Amino acid sequence: MIVVTAPTAKIGRRLVERLLHAGEPVRVVARDPGRLPAAVRARVEVVAGSHRDAAVVDRAFAGADAVFWLMPGDLRAPDVRTAYVEGSRPAVEAVAAHGVGHVVGVSALGRGTVAARRAGHVTASLAMDDLFATVTHYRSLANPTFMDNTLRDIPSILRDGVISGPLAADRRLPLVATRDIADAAARLLTDRDWSGFAEVPVLGPQDLSGDDMAAVITDVLGTPVRYEQVEAGALETVMLSFGASPGMARAMADMARAKADGLDEGVARTAANSTPTTFRQWCTEILRPAVEAARS
Repeated sequence: MIVVTAPTAKIGRRLVERLLHAGEPVRVVARDPGRLPAAVRARVEVVAGSHRDAAVVDRAFAGADAVFWLMPGDLRAPDVRTAYVEGSRPAVEAVAAHGVGHVVGVSALGRGTVAARRAGHVTASLAMDDLFATVTHYRSLANPTFMDNTLRDIPSILRDGVISGPLAADRRLPLVATRDIADAAARLLTDRDWSGFAEVPVLGPQDLSGDDMAAVITDVLGTPVRYEQVEAGALETVMLSFGASPGMARAMADMARAKADGLDEGVARTAANSTPTTFRQWCTEILRPAVEAARS
C-alpha cells in the first residue's frame, strides 16, 4: 500500500495516476475527497482530513509500505518551522509507529550551500527532510523553481505583457515541471530498492533566465512578453496581501534572496538529474491553454 498526500495538487494528482496505471494499491489523504475525480475515487482508499492531523495520518499510515509526503506552505502559520517541521511531526511519529519502510518527500535544492541556513521555506523543508530521515528510509526530491509558478503571471501577461521575478533578467537557474517531479516520485515509490537517506535532484532539462522564459512565452503565445525584475522584499508585500503571516511572508523574500546567492546552484547537472519536459513544451501544453481560458 502506497499512501499519497495532497492527491488533488498538481504533483499528487499525476502521481496517483501513475501509480494506478502501474497497478499499485493506493490510499490517499484528502481534505476534500470531492475534489478527486470520480474514476480515481473508485480505485483508491480515501482517508478524509488534513495530513497535518495526527489522527488522520495515524489512520492513513496503518499497514502502509510507503508514503509520498508533500507539505504545502501554511500561509497562516507564524513561521516556516511551524508550517513544515512541526506540521510534519505527527506524520513522522505515525511513520515510526506503523513501521512505514519508505517515504518520498517533496523538498528543495540548497543543502550544503552557504545560503541554505537563511533560505526561508527551503531551510524549513530541509529540516523536515532530516526529521523523516531519523525514522525511515527517505528520499528527498530536491527541486528548483517550478515552471508551473508561471501560471501566477497570467494576469500580468494579459494586462501588461510582463512576467516578473526577483532575479536578474539574465541569471540562469534550473526550472522544472511539476509533472516531472511526480514521475520521479512514481519511480521511487514503485521500485523501493533503496535505503537510508539521500536527495534526488530534479533539475528540468536546462537552466533558464527570466529573459529566456519571456522569449519562449512570446513565441508560444504569439504576443510580446518581457521579464521585469522585482525586489525580493516586494514578494513579502505580495504575500501579506494574500493573507500570509508576517513570518511566512518574510520567509518568501528570504528564499528569493537565497536563490540569488546560489541556493539552486549547488548540484551539478547530469543526464540522471535532468528531467525531460522543456519550458517550451510546458508553455505549449499548459500555459497557452490557461491563457486562452483566461481571455475568454
